[in-house]
Amino acid sequence: MATRIGVLGVGGRMGRLLVAEIGRATGAALAGGTVKRESPLYGQDVGRLSGLEPLGMPATDDPATLLGRADVVIDFTSPAALAPHLAAAVAAGKALVLGTSGLSRAEEEAVADAARSIPIVYAANFAPAVNVMLGLVRQAAAALGPDYDIEIVEMHHRQKVDAPSGTAIALGREAAAGRGVDLEAVMESGRHGHTGRRADGAIGFATLRGGQVVGEHSVIFAGGVEHITIGHRSFDRRIYAEGAVRAALWAAGRPPGLHGMLDVLGMAR
Repeated sequence: MATRIGVLGVGGRMGRLLVAEIGRATGAALAGGTVKRESPLYGQDVGRLSGLEPLGMPATDDPATLLGRADVVIDFTSPAALAPHLAAAVAAGKALVLGTSGLSRAEEEAVADAARSIPIVYAANFAPAVNVMLGLVRQAAAALGPDYDIEIVEMHHRQKVDAPSGTAIALGREAAAGRGVDLEAVMESGRHGHTGRRADGAIGFATLRGGQVVGEHSVIFAGGVEHITIGHRSFDRRIYAEGAVRAALWAAGRPPGLHGMLDVLGMAR
């Protein structure tokens, strides 16, 4: 029997990609999608929104109804929508795949709390190769030690509203974990003006925005006589949809718990 997957925020760029990917994925079936009631897309056929044939599923504004007919839902909306979406998923007892970026520490704690009741896959990035990169960054940070300065550079399209990107923060956390420190204690971001010398042990972030870059991330380990860079480029947002649907198929029916994409890939430490 196919896993019924719902999409919260079906009218957005990722929402439309997710609908198309659910249609392609073996073992998956679309359960429907939501948009805001004030959206001009409200009531439109979910299939048409994604450039597909009509599916006979109008976009609604009711997450609870969608969760009632889904086995799992995918959410790539916004931090502002997190609380009601978590509450609806917990009330329905359904699995959630969460790809919303820019969550605060308190919002991440709310996700962890909800995962005591339902299975949640929460990841900064659902591209499989990015998650391999996360593991490599932790290993490199542990192996190279504090003599190598760490700088994280990311670039995205000009419409992106949060910085540094959620993936850049995730890379920083892996680097910090490899060194046995807390990222918030060593993070340097947004340097400007006369900043003084680079702090020992700092993990630096540089943010670039422009054009329609899907996503580029590099982690530079800069030693006194050598550098090594671990990098990743995304050329098509479809890879995020593929990963999220893969996570949804994995999460449906599992017991409560908070998981990452490395769990889905079978690479969890």
